[in-house]
Amino acid sequence: MENRNTIIALVLMAVVWFGYNLLFPPAPVPSEKSAAPAVEQKAAAEHLDTAPASVPAPVLPPAAKSAAGMSADYVERTLTVENSLYRAKLTTSGGRLVSFSLKQYRQQAEPDSEPVVLHAAGDKTGLSLVTSGGESINLPADAPFQLLEGDGPIVLESGEQKQVVFRYVDAGSGLTVDKVFTFRGDEYLIDLEIRIANPGRQQLQGTLTLGLVHPWDESQNVSRYGFVGPATLVGEGLETDSVKSLKKESKTYSKPVWSGFETKYFITACVPLEKAADKVVLLYRNDSVVNNFVSPYLQLPPGQSLGLGYRLYFGPLDFEILKAAGHRLDKAIDLGFFTPIAAPLRVVLHFFHSYTGNWGLAIILLTVIIKLIFWPLTHKSYKSMREMQKIQPEMQKIREKFRHDRERMNKEMMSLYKEKRVNPMGGCLPMLVQIPVFFALYKVLMVDIALRHAPFIFWLNDLSAKDPYYITPIIMGVTMFIQQKMTPSSMDPTQAKVFMAMPIVFTFLFLNFPSGLVIYWLVNNILTIGQQYMIRRQYS
Repeated sequence: MENRNTIIALVLMAVVWFGYNLLFPPAPVPSEKSAAPAVEQKAAAEHLDTAPASVPAPVLPPAAKSAAGMSADYVERTLTVENSLYRAKLTTSGGRLVSFSLKQYRQQAEPDSEPVVLHAAGDKTGLSLVTSGGESINLPADAPFQLLEGDGPIVLESGEQKQVVFRYVDAGSGLTVDKVFTFRGDEYLIDLEIRIANPGRQQLQGTLTLGLVHPWDESQNVSRYGFVGPATLVGEGLETDSVKSLKKESKTYSKPVWSGFETKYFITACVPLEKAADKVVLLYRNDSVVNNFVSPYLQLPPGQSLGLGYRLYFGPLDFEILKAAGHRLDKAIDLGFFTPIAAPLRVVLHFFHSYTGNWGLAIILLTVIIKLIFWPLTHKSYKSMREMQKIQPEMQKIREKFRHDRERMNKEMMSLYKEKRVNPMGGCLPMLVQIPVFFALYKVLMVDIALRHAPFIFWLNDLSAKDPYYITPIIMGVTMFIQQKMTPSSMDPTQAKVFMAMPIVFTFLFLNFPSGLVIYWLVNNILTIGQQYMIRRQYS
């Protein structure tokens, strides 16, 4: 029992350290093959961290070619569609999206920074059909579509919507494929319907594949504070897969509600409507992560047509926006094991921001509320430690008297605790009760996009980034040291050395934490110091 405080210190340090690594796993080790200049590496990292994925693109058989081919007089056309939220660019080559940028989010905190680009590769649909006569019909990624409807540029106001229709006709079979995009003026959701018509005399059968492609670069410096990779909602459970695991083998999920690719703050996702996809196949190929949505086996009799519907979401991982979008897209934001605690904390944080207009002040107010809630527990903990300090001389006598008989020593210690009505764990348990709240708030502050590029005061112009001058982590370490000195202690010199290491360990741990988290812990320490001062005066 004489090592109780040492054990408490080690347990608390271990809980914080291992809990931190459990909730926020380390980023993948950058590839050694990258030899780009440091400035270029940073630019790529920032771009990839805020630009999650390419838009729908499937994986086609290597030999797939257009039956019609690209005619010599075919001219590719492009058009733009934009609203207050994004700017999209489409092309008739493949009837696809070629770029998608978000107007309300910047790549850097600077006001003149470029907008976040979610898509800059291609929306490619794969169609593989076989006629009743055994002839194969494949739709290539660069099939020469014609623009039937939606000549641009298109600018949508709130409440408006506009369709863009591309058509491809196979020269051999007469098969017609229409890709119908529906854009709306006040939301990130985009509807995509793929219509297939068979005007020929033979039945067609086969499958259609629609995919999301995210180019993957091992040298990108992905954040360790958020998940980066493919995410799929199956039933009520969110499945996340690391890129490392997909390099070893592909992953298949049946009946997906949606599947996409997440970065820390953004997501590109596809929701297959009705029976558009029996499964989604996740794989790594050609330096890209692919979410392939595979349709059921299609049978298309002569003179018949069918349509497959999808809903695309390219936008921020914002709680309210995702909730309004439906299809349980809000499940993409995983608050982890402490979700029952984290969810109400997030609501209170946003409530305070609605009145203060400053996220730093909102964090401080939330910290004060949490401190008030745990005030009685902290008071009880301090009282217990004071009682332990009072019986320290008697405890020392027992240690000396029975130093060669540990079993007898522990027995006498327990008798002393019982006689003096002291709970040896009374100073520790109230602290342990607060740990889930700490981690829950950590998770909220780490994943909430509202804190991205949110300024506080002076040099802290981005609460989602670390303190550039390490001022707040150092001050936090100092407050931990002061708090430690004010805490009643019954430790021997060896135990005191262990406790002395805690402020140093925590300071280094917090150096690269988002500044919003450091502010929370710093304010909590200051409030605790004030509480300890009041209690000390009361007992003195």
